[in-house]
Amino acid sequence: MEWIQSLCLCFLMLSTTASLSSDLSGLGRELLESAREPEFMNWLKGVRRRLHQYPELTFEEVKTNEFIRTQLDLMGITYTWPVAKTGVMGSIGSGSGLVFALRADMDALPILESIEWEYKSKNQEKMHACGHDAYVTMLLGAAKLLQSKKDELKGTVKLLFQPAEEGHAGAYYVLQEGVLDDVQGIFALHVLPYLHTGTIASRPGPFLAGSGRFLVTIQEKGGHAAAPHLTADPILAAPFSILALQQLVSRESDPPEAGVVTVGFIEGGQAENVIPKIVKFGGTFRSITSEGMSFLRQRIKEVTETQVTVHRCAAKVDFMDEKFRPYPATINDETLYEHAKRVGVALLGESNVKLDKPGMAAEDFVFYSQKMPAALFNIGSKNMTLKSDEPLHTQWFILDKDVLPIGAALHAAVAISYLNDHPFHLH
Repeated sequence: MEWIQSLCLCFLMLSTTASLSSDLSGLGRELLESAREPEFMNWLKGVRRRLHQYPELTFEEVKTNEFIRTQLDLMGITYTWPVAKTGVMGSIGSGSGLVFALRADMDALPILESIEWEYKSKNQEKMHACGHDAYVTMLLGAAKLLQSKKDELKGTVKLLFQPAEEGHAGAYYVLQEGVLDDVQGIFALHVLPYLHTGTIASRPGPFLAGSGRFLVTIQEKGGHAAAPHLTADPILAAPFSILALQQLVSRESDPPEAGVVTVGFIEGGQAENVIPKIVKFGGTFRSITSEGMSFLRQRIKEVTETQVTVHRCAAKVDFMDEKFRPYPATINDETLYEHAKRVGVALLGESNVKLDKPGMAAEDFVFYSQKMPAALFNIGSKNMTLKSDEPLHTQWFILDKDVLPIGAALHAAVAISYLNDHPFHLH
């Protein structure tokens, strides 16, 4: 009798899974078709263009905040603000039961846009060069889709418009305010210009690197360029230190463990005939593990201080923890990853959902993943007709507008199906 009961249970589970898969496919198609309707698509394009023209830097997103709140008001969606100084938290659903969150970061970069087009940034030397205008647009699009189904939601969806992702750990400050304490899971998207539009990619477990910064100040008394023997030369000490740092990954790190040490700037001296008192350089170090981060941090300090001593100088190494909170490695929750992957397959087809490799980019989304099940997916924006394959964080970055309805529908479908299917699929 036991084997008969087991067999019946297997058939029941297979039947339930097939039913859920069918329901998910229907939901995905419906949401994507709605987001691609001409009126909806024109609204998405208008929202993104408005955001792109008026980018604001970390913790300065005042106008962006106002625009988001205006859109939520027009949809009849309640919200809380300010969150982490300049953020907004919308809420759709019953206000009870399961709570799932969707996140979009809102801050821009201090970059002068070089692309000449009708909707070029109007804020001098500020640009949405990492797609944050697209994330806000996608989440507002998801809000519109979710609001149309608010009476069908089996729980609550929180819409987090987060400030200060670019190096200032806005996610950390959001968590300090307790606005996500009732959330059982969180999902986010990040555009990627080397993935074709219509595809998404991610992986379970370690996904993005931890990231820290360092600033080195090399100092001596300075002197005349004609008499180097009467002083020590920090300009000579700096490149020897920089070259030594490049060996931390190639000669001291375990080869299978990915790591990066990059020096991004060096400055010192203003005259051709003067040995300066001070030379500064700085950069970033990254690893996919916390052990790797600790190792690189320790060795950057030791190697730099030892190298400059050889050249009769002194060095101070500052990791700037108060200004730039270090980011640990981003870890995708395996169960939530699988859930989002199933939604992606239902929405885009199995061939358009890729298994990504771990990357050395860093994201403050990691702070959410330390507190709750979290999944971050890359969404492709590459369109060779538009030449939208330029790297992120450059003045040439272009977004393919066709990614907007895909992102809006994917957000909404992940949230709705999470609330519907949670007992079957998640912890």
